[in-house]
Amino acid sequence: MQKLYYDNPYLKEFTAEITAVIEKDNTFHIELNETCFYPEGGGQPSDAGFIEASPISYVYENEGHIYHVSSVKPHKIHRVKCTLDWQRRFDHMQQHLGQHILSACLSDLFSSHTIGFHLGEHYSTIDLDCQLNNEQLLQTESLANQMVFDRIPVEVLYPSKSELKKLSVKKSLPKMNDPLRLVKIGDLDLNPCCGTHPSSTLEVQGIKIIKHEKYKTGIRIYFVCGKRALQDYFAKDAFTSSLCMMLKCSKEDVLQKITKLTGDINKLSAENRNLKAEITSYESSHMLNAAEIIHSIRVIHKVYEKGDLKSLSLLAAKLTEHEKVIVLFGIQAEDTAHLIFMCSKELKKVHMGNLLKDAITLLDGKGGGSSFSAQGGGKSANNLSSSIDYAFMKVQHLLGI
Repeated sequence: MQKLYYDNPYLKEFTAEITAVIEKDNTFHIELNETCFYPEGGGQPSDAGFIEASPISYVYENEGHIYHVSSVKPHKIHRVKCTLDWQRRFDHMQQHLGQHILSACLSDLFSSHTIGFHLGEHYSTIDLDCQLNNEQLLQTESLANQMVFDRIPVEVLYPSKSELKKLSVKKSLPKMNDPLRLVKIGDLDLNPCCGTHPSSTLEVQGIKIIKHEKYKTGIRIYFVCGKRALQDYFAKDAFTSSLCMMLKCSKEDVLQKITKLTGDINKLSAENRNLKAEITSYESSHMLNAAEIIHSIRVIHKVYEKGDLKSLSLLAAKLTEHEKVIVLFGIQAEDTAHLIFMCSKELKKVHMGNLLKDAITLLDGKGGGSSFSAQGGGKSANNLSSSIDYAFMKVQHLLGI
């Protein structure tokens, strides 16, 4: 099969003959005598488009045959018109060449080797074998964009063995039966590659590293090129403008404004925590004084129609810091009911986990815990009061009433 995407990566339409149609899992895998559709490989996704009226969503190569996958069976097989999704193809060409440029710059500047590449739908990634800091990545980005603006020609070479010996190829060469295909970017880079690329670095338009993260022993770089980089800029500019409007400040003052607001929020949060602690202390004292006393053990049982689970759990813990205290809380949150059972750690007569497992059956729920602390929840919120009453009666029985 002739691979037209290598002969002319800018070809958008062509006419071909269908040589085979294989049906698999309600899809049709179409083989042509020649194709401009690039099959997935080398970190680059496949092309998409149409063969006549049959939409092509995926293209792959298997044992030297290229198959075009469609949900619609083609109605004709002779001289079928094939149309490429050019926006998708050119985007892939930009991102792939951008990767070559970035990898070459990283290698030249910091002797960093690319060990992985993935061209994604929204961004692409390069995996490196070493750690780099923000300043080094900014330096790489600057050099990469200089290479773009320098309009360096991109060539494809199929060298013979004797010619190959004279070339300085950076990567180890793959073992393959097909002729070796090298992509040369002026004096910047020369590497084996099976992808599609523009004929000049200028067509990448721009390269932007958007973030990086630790990956194995090195880092993973996320980047965008061309139209994606432009869209990323527009999106971030719109976000910054909205932020400035909300904060009523200029773009230059945004960070200063956010820093001040963050400080104010932290101060208010600290004050709020202190107030909650005071309220909890007051509430716990009041509840202890009003608790029912059974054989010198104070039992506090209460249902909250609305309540914060975290705050009530902290309140229960505060109450049971005192000796001889049992807490039975029921909390209703929308259509869900929750139980919080706790007791002072020296009490051995009532096992909170077992008590909760019995009481929560009325809520059609699940839960459990230790002898002194248990929590759970269920769907039958209407039975919440009955569940707390049942738990209280069982406590009375266990304490000898």
